[in-house]
Amino acid sequence: MKKNLLTLTLIGGLILVKAQTNGTFMDVNAKMSVSKGALVYNTGSLVLKDNAQVINGGNVMIVGGASDVFRTLKANGNPKLESEAGGNFINKINEPNNYGSINSANPANAPVYTYGQLYISGLTQLNVDGFVDQEYRAVKHGSYQQIAMPFFFKTLSTLSSSAELGKGFTNTRWSENEILKWNNNNVVFDFTPVTDKTATGTDYYILGSKNLDTSSKVFTVKGIPYSDLNVPNVILENAGAAINFGTGGNNRNQYNERYNSYLQDGFHIASGGVAWDSADANGKGFGKNLYQFGNPFLTNLDLTRIAINEGASGDGNFLSNIYGIRLEVSGVQYTSNVGGGSTSYKYVTFDTAGNPTGDIDYMMVRPMGTFVIKMKDNTKTAPVAQRTLDFKTLRRFQYYPRQVNNYSVTAARVSSKKASTVTKQLGVIALDADGNEIGRTYYVVYPDATTGNSTKANTQVTAFSNNIVGTYEEALNGGYDYNQTSKYWLYINEANENDFKGKNIKLVNYSDKIKSYKFEIRENAQLVNDGTHLLSSGEGFYIKDAKNNGSLIDVKQMNTIPVTSTEYDLYYGKPQTDGTLGTNEGKTPSRTKILYIEDAKKYIVKFDPNWKKADIYVHDMSGRLIFSDKNVSASSDYLIKLDDNVNNAYIVNVISELGEKVTSKIIK
Repeated sequence: MKKNLLTLTLIGGLILVKAQTNGTFMDVNAKMSVSKGALVYNTGSLVLKDNAQVINGGNVMIVGGASDVFRTLKANGNPKLESEAGGNFINKINEPNNYGSINSANPANAPVYTYGQLYISGLTQLNVDGFVDQEYRAVKHGSYQQIAMPFFFKTLSTLSSSAELGKGFTNTRWSENEILKWNNNNVVFDFTPVTDKTATGTDYYILGSKNLDTSSKVFTVKGIPYSDLNVPNVILENAGAAINFGTGGNNRNQYNERYNSYLQDGFHIASGGVAWDSADANGKGFGKNLYQFGNPFLTNLDLTRIAINEGASGDGNFLSNIYGIRLEVSGVQYTSNVGGGSTSYKYVTFDTAGNPTGDIDYMMVRPMGTFVIKMKDNTKTAPVAQRTLDFKTLRRFQYYPRQVNNYSVTAARVSSKKASTVTKQLGVIALDADGNEIGRTYYVVYPDATTGNSTKANTQVTAFSNNIVGTYEEALNGGYDYNQTSKYWLYINEANENDFKGKNIKLVNYSDKIKSYKFEIRENAQLVNDGTHLLSSGEGFYIKDAKNNGSLIDVKQMNTIPVTSTEYDLYYGKPQTDGTLGTNEGKTPSRTKILYIEDAKKYIVKFDPNWKKADIYVHDMSGRLIFSDKNVSASSDYLIKLDDNVNNAYIVNVISELGEKVTSKIIK
C-alpha cells in the first residue's frame, strides 16, 4: 500500500522516527526539513523515492541492523545510479559566510558555524547505497586543497561536474588540475587517475586548485556515505620507515620530486631534532611517523581524548605514543606567495598525561576535513591497541569537546577538570586595529615538561617562517638561547614550571599590523573563568614590554593589552625582579629565511618584515663568489639565480642595511 505523503519541519529538539517494522519510507513529493539544533533518530531503514527530500541543517541518526537500508530510489523503484545522484538527502550549511570560523569558546553562545550532519550505524555497506548532497565551503589552502572524500566508491571525475566543484580535473601531475592521494608508508602523494574510485574514507586527498576557490561559494559534493561497518581501525606504524630522504631532504621520490619540497615536520625540530636527520633504531627522525587522514564520516570527529586511557568508559582510543596533531582547518586566511601554499595549519600536542595543548578548539574535525598525526617513534613494543586509531567512536554531532567519560554522539561540552598535576597554557592572540585575530602562539608549563632544546620535549611545535608572532627557545636562565634562534622559533613552547618559574620567555612579533594581544588561559585543556589570573597552583602568567622597559602586567583570562613593541617577556610565576636575567640581552632574532619552492623549482629569500634593504652573496663550497646582488628591496621575496643545469652546494649570505646577517646552505 502506498504511504501517505509526509511534510515535516523540525525547529529543534528530538524526534524519534520509527515505522511499525522496518523504518521510514518517504514517497514522491515527501519533504522533511531538519533545522539547526534538531536531532532526528531513525531506527531501521530510511528510503527516499524520486524527489522525496530530507533537507538537514541539524543532526540525523540512522541506526539499524544488517537487513536495514539507506537508499535513494528512482521513480520506477530502482536504486539511483552515480550519474543520477543527488537531490534527496541534503546536508546543509546553516551559516555559509562563517565557513572560516571556529565555534564560540563560550558554551553559552550559539556556535558561529553549523551544518547538517548524518550518522549511520549498524547498516552494512551493501545496504547503504543512498546518495547524499554534502554542502562544502572551506578556506582556500593554496595551490592544492586538502580534503577528505567520505563517499563510498565515488568516481573522482564526478567532482568536475557543474553540480559539484565545477572544474576540470585531469591526469597531468603538477598542473594544479590533478587529484593526488597521500601514501603514509611511502611519504608521497600518489598519482590518482580521475577515473579511479575512492577506496577508503580515511584517505587524505589534495585537489589541484587552479580555477577553484573553495572559499568563494557553497559547493556540493555528492556520494554514498560510508557505513561504520566499512571503516576499519588503522594501526599507526611504518610511516616513512623505509624512506631515505637524503641530505637536506634532497632525495627524490618516484615522481622526481624532492622530499623537502612538501614534507614538513615542525614536531621533530621543536623536540630537539634536526631537519632531515635519519631515523634511529626506534624510527625517530625528521618526516618519520607522520600519518595523514581524512574524516571518513559526515559527522564531526572529536580528537581531544585520543591520548588518554579511559578504559571501557572512553572512546576506545589510547595513542600512548602520540606527539601531536596537525589540523588543516580554517581560521587563518590564505596568503599568496611564490608557488602558493597553505597557511591554515593548526597544531595540538599532548602532555605526559595525554591532555591536549595548543589549538584545542580546532580538534573537532569537520566532515570532509583532514588531519595529520605525529607519533613519537615507530616502536612496536607498545601494545597494538595503543597504536590503533578507531574512527567510529570519535563521531560526534556537537561542536565542542565531549564530556569526560560520556562518549555518546550527542554528549555535551567537556566540564572543567582539576587534577594533582595540572598543565597550564597561555595563548597569546595577536589582533589588528579592528580586533580581528591575525596570529597566535602558546606557552605551556607543567611539572613533567622540559625546558629548552631537548629530545624529551612533548608539547613543542615550531612556527612557520611566515608566522607573525611566536616565542623563541629559552636559555637556562631565561631569554634567548642563541644556539637555536637561527634554526627555529616556536608556535607552542613548553617549559618545566618548577625549573622555569619566574624566568622569561621571549615573545616576538614581526608585523606592524599587530595592535594588541588578547590572552586565553587553560588548565588541563579547559578554559578558566574570565578575569582569572592566579591558577590552581597559586601562580599566574605575566607579560612585560622588553624593549621599552615596561612594567610587569598580570595576564588575565580574555584581557587585552595594547602592543607597543616587537618584543615582550612572558613569565609563569612572578619574577623576583623586573630585571630577570636575560630579559633585555641581545638582539631580536631575524626572521629572514632561505626557502625552496617546489612549484617554482627555485630557491628564494623571504625577508624579515623589519628589513628594508639587503645585500645577497652566493658562494660555492670552495669559497668562490658565484654572484652578488646589492641594495635589494626587502619588500618582496627574492629569487636566487642559480644555474638549473648545475648541481652543487652553495652558501648564501644575506645582510640587512643595518648589518644583520643570515647564512644558509643550499644543496642543489
